[in-house]
Amino acid sequence: MAVDYVLEDLMGKLGEFGKYQFLQFFLQVLSALTAGMHMLSLVTVSAVPEHRCFIDGLDNSSLALGPWNVSALEHAIPTKANGELESCLMYDPSSVGGNESTIACAQYVYDTTYYKTSRTIDWNFVCDRRWMGAIVQTVFMLGVFTGAVTLGGLADKIGRKTVFCWSALFQLIIGVGVAFIPEYFSFMVARYLLGIVGSAGAYICGFVLTMELVGPTKRTVCGITFQAVFAGGIMLVAGWGALIHDRQLLQVIYGLHGCLFLGHWWLLDESPRWLWMQGRAAEAVDIVAKGLRINGSGIPVDKDYFVQKAKQQAAVEEKASAGLSDLFRTPNLRMKTLNVCLCWFANSIVYYGLSLSAGKLYGNPYLILFIMGLVEFPSYITIVFVLDRLGRRSITSTLMLSGGLCCIIAAFIAQGSTTSTAVVMAGKLLIAGSFAVIYNYSAELFPTVVRNSAMGLGSMCARLSGALTPLITLLDSFDPKIPAVLFGVVALASGFWVMFLPETMNQPMPESIEDGENFGKGDTWFSQCAGRKKRQNSIYPDDPEQMVPLKNIESK
Repeated sequence: MAVDYVLEDLMGKLGEFGKYQFLQFFLQVLSALTAGMHMLSLVTVSAVPEHRCFIDGLDNSSLALGPWNVSALEHAIPTKANGELESCLMYDPSSVGGNESTIACAQYVYDTTYYKTSRTIDWNFVCDRRWMGAIVQTVFMLGVFTGAVTLGGLADKIGRKTVFCWSALFQLIIGVGVAFIPEYFSFMVARYLLGIVGSAGAYICGFVLTMELVGPTKRTVCGITFQAVFAGGIMLVAGWGALIHDRQLLQVIYGLHGCLFLGHWWLLDESPRWLWMQGRAAEAVDIVAKGLRINGSGIPVDKDYFVQKAKQQAAVEEKASAGLSDLFRTPNLRMKTLNVCLCWFANSIVYYGLSLSAGKLYGNPYLILFIMGLVEFPSYITIVFVLDRLGRRSITSTLMLSGGLCCIIAAFIAQGSTTSTAVVMAGKLLIAGSFAVIYNYSAELFPTVVRNSAMGLGSMCARLSGALTPLITLLDSFDPKIPAVLFGVVALASGFWVMFLPETMNQPMPESIEDGENFGKGDTWFSQCAGRKKRQNSIYPDDPEQMVPLKNIESK
């Protein structure tokens, strides 16, 4: 069957977005706030302040208030072409005869103008040890990658709520505990575990719960709100960092935000759609009935009728369990899966590449990071108004192509200039918009039986690129242009390939693997422009490969 009309009839009784959906959505969207904080918390907790070599006779502490007095230090530290002191070199004090040979720093002095303490200061993660700091962020992203692989599929098997709540609990414990770890390798292990539960576990499950509960016309607003709250988490990183200068206390504050989830086990409901597809129709009906009571709609629900219908369907259909491998089993679904995976990969590599560059832009790093989060909101607000008018495919492709161009242009503009900062901010605005759309787009492209697995796979690809991003930024040691150009090329390639995905605007969400395979066959941006492919709006399609849309239900 193309559409489970019994299930859609049941869910249609709830309406598009009533009081019940609002309360559940509020509980679910909190996961985006903590995900945003944990994702970029190292920007402050392990901040890299301005630094230079420690000079005997001139310095008496590894901490000093900048900016440095260049004239007082230029006899001991060489200067760059722009007049700034070298960060990692000093003149060899043992050299004689006017031979000004340079050597690497043995100790460092850190500028405390903005950062009083950080993991970088504690462990000297600068210069030839800079890679060790980058590895910590990479390990966190690998944790999110692992969580996306394992917890996404697990949520399709044992439930969205179960994975959400356990992930939230461990997020609280590890988020606070990591602040007190004094040793590097143990710290990396803790950050890896925090990545597993901090994003893939709670964030992805929360998003899928929302997409499966609200009506089709509200998915755009709710999906974009998730991204906006994630950006709010980034702004909180900057706000708390500006207020609290002790890196240990700062990490504890970040971790304690996990207390927001302490009541979720009792307040959050499982997805009725997931329960129905698992053959647990009675529980699904009970949750819908509860929602109707909270909404005050007064619409009756005949539990026996829906349970009986579910049993009849189960008797007719052999419901095989679906998993991650089913996304690659059939040709159309496989191509959509690979396309979406590249899209997640490209969006993430540009998004985090620009976000992690906040510390390299000139000015107050907390203000810049705050603006990095704030600049996403105009993009989200615009998308809310145009996404259901222009469609997912065209917006995603346009934003990715434009964001990729911004990355390449920024690489060839002098770093630190107003123009460079403006182009970086514009790129962040554009790529944040496409990153937001791809969440909605992915949830609508894939069927219910593997939706969480598909979202987890997409998140896995995003975190893989996120793990590579800190390492790619190290390539600026060879040429400062390399990272930005590489980010831009990936975004351009993916933005072009997105044109081959089907449009999901005003289409029903597929339920079975067969739905997912048949959905959107032959529908590309090029075919629509050529007028060869028209979307079916009738419940009696002429094309048998086209998935049957839902009937218009007034109560929705």
